[in-house]
Amino acid sequence: MTASTATATVTRAVTRTGGPKEDGPKILEHVLGWTLVVVLAMLVTQTGLM
Repeated sequence: MTASTATATVTRAVTRTGGPKEDGPKILEHVLGWTLVVVLAMLVTQTGLM
């Protein structure tokens, strides 16, 4: 392995792709996710789709 190959491997390992950040408020995500599930369940129940 050459020096340029090693540098490319290290750079590729730390390059971000623009996806979601890892340091966000996890509890807020969970609360909003479960709220969405409950609202969809109420909508389905009220409209008689199930």
